[in-house]
Amino acid sequence: MSNTAEIEKIALRRGFFFPSSEIYGGLSGLYDYGPLGTLMKRKWEGLWRRFFLGLDENFYEIEAADIMHEGVFIASGHLQSFVDPVVKCKKCGYAERADHILEDVLQEKFEGLSPQQLDEIIKKHNIKCPKCGGAFQEVGILNMMFPLNVGVDKPARAYLRPETAQGAYVNFRRAFEVLRKKLPLGLAIIGKAYRNEISPRNLLIRMREFTQAELQIFFNPKKIDEHPDFNEVKDYPLRIYSEEKKLKFTEELSSSQVCKEQNLPEFYVYYMAKIQQFYLDVLKIDPKKFRFRELSKEERAFYNKYHWDVELELSDGFREVGGIHYRTDHDLSGHQKVSKQDMSVFADAEKFVPHVLELSFGVDRNIFALMDLSLKKGKEGMIFAFPKIAAPYDAAVFPLVSKNGLPEKAREIFGILSGFTMLYDESGSIGRRYARQDEAGTPFCITVDHQTLEDNTVTVRDRDTTKQVRVGINELAEKISEMLSE
Repeated sequence: MSNTAEIEKIALRRGFFFPSSEIYGGLSGLYDYGPLGTLMKRKWEGLWRRFFLGLDENFYEIEAADIMHEGVFIASGHLQSFVDPVVKCKKCGYAERADHILEDVLQEKFEGLSPQQLDEIIKKHNIKCPKCGGAFQEVGILNMMFPLNVGVDKPARAYLRPETAQGAYVNFRRAFEVLRKKLPLGLAIIGKAYRNEISPRNLLIRMREFTQAELQIFFNPKKIDEHPDFNEVKDYPLRIYSEEKKLKFTEELSSSQVCKEQNLPEFYVYYMAKIQQFYLDVLKIDPKKFRFRELSKEERAFYNKYHWDVELELSDGFREVGGIHYRTDHDLSGHQKVSKQDMSVFADAEKFVPHVLELSFGVDRNIFALMDLSLKKGKEGMIFAFPKIAAPYDAAVFPLVSKNGLPEKAREIFGILSGFTMLYDESGSIGRRYARQDEAGTPFCITVDHQTLEDNTVTVRDRDTTKQVRVGINELAEKISEMLSE
């Protein structure tokens, strides 16, 4: 059973996210993050930065503009190919993605089929509008980009970027020059992307404005069959689901086996292993909830030679939260052709246009996935048992009562722990305060009581076990750090 309705209730009540422009009725597919959601999102982004930028000394983060020149999207193919199949009801006007309509009714995947193929399936199964039961018009297509006119006198045509990746590609030559002309070169961007989705759905899963965290790795294509650190992961078991190879269940194969049996190069598989380690070792995701799914030729973009999605099993099934894509030289060669700017480099004693391996993650989808995977039934109601390292607050500080010098002592301890993300609360009974923090996902609650004034110790309560231990104030920061890393 899906957790979506319960997540939405807690998100509104505790301040994770809200419908954007809510006082005016909101806009479909747009959400604002509240105080807790913003804290959690920033934590996830920080974990992503530290992990992926730490994989190579030549990986860097850049920040590119959200609005980009029309030529960028002529070169990238977005103006021609960034379309979704749309179907509209003849009776009530309800519009929906045609492949989504079919998935909902027939419980199969239809992504990548042509409008004509989708139209034939709709007619074959006599599928009607879910709102009014009316018949559908023929399947059409919709370009999902948001166009803009920039300037007043002879305004230039531009677009809100539909992916952060193009910012790395158009800046590649500059970055390569200033970063001492070394390959592989990684350019990471964490930022907004915009897509005019036909039917936004499932809260943060499919939105019109969303955040991506992407790492574009530029490399010599002749070296795709090697990675200097591959031996570190060669025996590491990868969880894969291959439709192309007719594996209809998740299978564990070592990285070396994946190279051989799936015909994938070492450079690609090394980064598959690192992505899985991020989810399993950093975010503490249950391995059984994680897999790489190979996309069929119909599903993947034509320029992706290899494309595996990162999927997590949520309460309503496996959901894509990221992907690893070998984009070849499609992007740089496209920009070279349209802009007339040379994108080739001289490295390894030869001149060539670098190829790109893209590690792409939907930040909002990952936040929602953590909420879904962490939702549990607690003693006092539903709680978020977040991975401790990703919870909005590290800990909360409570005085047992609001008198007898306890609030002053609690404030002192709150100040001592300023290096952590902390919350102070002295409102309501201690049980009610515990329940509020359990629902918000706070891993630890620190209570200052009368014994604190006598021996300088506090109680630390664990969210998951509800057990309490006494810890000396002088050791409290070290103890919290230790427990957060468990």
